[in-house]
Amino acid sequence: MGFDLSSIEDYVANHLRMFIFAVIGLLVFVGIIAVSVFFIAVRGAEQTMVPDVTGKELTEALLELQVRELYPRLHLRYSQSSRDRGYILEQEPRPGTITKAGRRIRLVVSQGVVINRVENFVSHNVDEVRMDLMRLQASGSGLPLLTIREPVIYEFSSERPGTIIAQKPLYGTDITGPTVLEFVVSRGRENQTVNVPSLTTLTLGQALERVSNSGINFYFLSRERREGERGEVVVAQEPAANTNIAINSPVQITVTQPENLGANEKFGIFRYAIPQNPYPLTVQLEVILPSSERHRLFTVNFPGGEFTAPYKAPYGSILVLSMMNRELHRETVQ
Repeated sequence: MGFDLSSIEDYVANHLRMFIFAVIGLLVFVGIIAVSVFFIAVRGAEQTMVPDVTGKELTEALLELQVRELYPRLHLRYSQSSRDRGYILEQEPRPGTITKAGRRIRLVVSQGVVINRVENFVSHNVDEVRMDLMRLQASGSGLPLLTIREPVIYEFSSERPGTIIAQKPLYGTDITGPTVLEFVVSRGRENQTVNVPSLTTLTLGQALERVSNSGINFYFLSRERREGERGEVVVAQEPAANTNIAINSPVQITVTQPENLGANEKFGIFRYAIPQNPYPLTVQLEVILPSSERHRLFTVNFPGGEFTAPYKAPYGSILVLSMMNRELHRETVQ
């Protein structure tokens, strides 16, 4: 039996045509995918709205841009105040502009003020000025160093305590090198009095809040509950409510001990002697729990002397006392 050569040729030709058609089809399919990807790329990313970051600190501004998939182009510029340092002065595009994700947003960031003349510090709080000068020094900007002559001079005046009422060198004096600033600071009115608020029957939390906002000096005591009394409540105060006293005279406040105290908890009165200040400064008592959580217990303006504050905390907690954000003392509850 012989082979039919023509049939074999037809068979090969048919399969060759099918192979060619398959290759062409695959090429067309790949081409369609490539064109689709091209048009998707041309169309760009999703649109987003430019947030308003003017006046915000640089880190906060960068986080807001990141959330919207926008990227910064930073420009540095000096401004009119040292308080602007690190904050956004301008932005482009404007807030509310609709743009594509991935766009660069121009941010003008303040480098602070070029100090070549003495600023006008009168009417500013002396502690805020101290902090500003410390930040300026820490920035390593190479600008002339300004320092405050300590101790500053305190005088009675009608200005708020801590307010600078005079300065030397005077405002506008040229700075040619390291300069020492001399301040006269208000300690408030002489013989100033304060009205004692009503504290009796308040819970401990309510009493601490009222003391914080009243401007009185204070001294806390505690005693065991008597029949019919609730725990952690103010049961006595001296002087009585609505009495006018000298602003630094302490008000004695007696609170009852808790009704139900956990086996691992302690209730006590925190005590620490703080040097006398010319005027009340912000003092804060915090607790760091054994779990490392940190909570504020009491914040108040305090003139100095023995600082007292009730607390309830687990054994092993750490009580931290600070003044003007500077830690003064810490102790472990035991």
